[in-house]
Amino acid sequence: MFGCHAHLCLYLRNEGRMATLKDISNHLGISVTQVSRALNGHSDVSEVTRVRVMEAAEQLRYRPNLPARALVSGRSAMVGLVSQNYSGITTNRNFLETVTGLSLQFSSRDMQFVLHIAPEGTELIDVYDRLIHGGSLGGFVIIEPYVDDPCVTYLQEQDVPLVVHGRTVDAPQYPYFDIDNHGLAVRLTEYLIGLGHRRIALINGLENRSYARDREIGYCAALRRAGLSVDADLIRHGRMTEPLGLVSTVQMCSFDDPPTAILCSSTLIVSGVYKAAAELGLSVPDDLSVVAHDDDFSDVRATAFDPPLTVTRAPLSESWAPLAEYLTGRIRGRPLSELQSVGDVEFIERGSATSPKKG
Repeated sequence: MFGCHAHLCLYLRNEGRMATLKDISNHLGISVTQVSRALNGHSDVSEVTRVRVMEAAEQLRYRPNLPARALVSGRSAMVGLVSQNYSGITTNRNFLETVTGLSLQFSSRDMQFVLHIAPEGTELIDVYDRLIHGGSLGGFVIIEPYVDDPCVTYLQEQDVPLVVHGRTVDAPQYPYFDIDNHGLAVRLTEYLIGLGHRRIALINGLENRSYARDREIGYCAALRRAGLSVDADLIRHGRMTEPLGLVSTVQMCSFDDPPTAILCSSTLIVSGVYKAAAELGLSVPDDLSVVAHDDDFSDVRATAFDPPLTVTRAPLSESWAPLAEYLTGRIRGRPLSELQSVGDVEFIERGSATSPKKG
């Protein structure tokens, strides 16, 4: 038994990391939950299992996440959000409104919320590792997660409380609040198909983000269900900004067979689409129909566009309270089934889309 411990300790030292609950779990052949409950002294764990776990933890030099334990015991601790710096971060409305909203929600729960911006190009797992083992933060909010996000996986392996705004995998085993990104893309695409459009473009968020993946899958599914082919040239990805909408629209409208309708993943993109249409001498909606998903940003109103936008609407502000509540709940031991939900999405028809011109 000791030889096995020695080999694992040597491996962990060579890897340059601390032992985790998952390491103990794999070594003993029991679940992470059993390991955690044994270390925390729960009465439903047998004495034999508790002793095995404590011995393994000592020999593997496991160190618990002290900030998270402080929160469980009711003492003050901090939770936070980690992001890489990038050009435009200070003007990203989505990001700024989310940080402000989360800060207010955690404050109302007597918890401190901090924002940590890492230099561009930094490996975020290294940042999380420093913050966890330095005792700075006891829990994390992850927004705009990647598909199969490695940071989510890392925090789970470290048994660090987290909540995710979105879902990185099917049937996630962590707290989350999300909206039906697949469904909203299907709804908007089917709406345009119902008006008679056959050349429908999608201007989407960054391709490696889980919400963008789900929206693209929904868009493609709706097209195929209607017997329409998916044209990769009509799908664009990038940070959801006015320039993305402007450049993408100009490029796609120069095709020999241009789109007659554009689905935007955010109202932040739409202002660029409208500007491009005006520059090209195209009328919205007579020459080009436009629909979008609306996060209901405070300074980008779908009703303020001319013509006003047809949208699916799910206010970003409605995510902040559940994200704060679910992370707090995770820290305090509430069951996972109470810490996962999908918010409502509303369809609102206005004046930005109509049937395409004949011929």
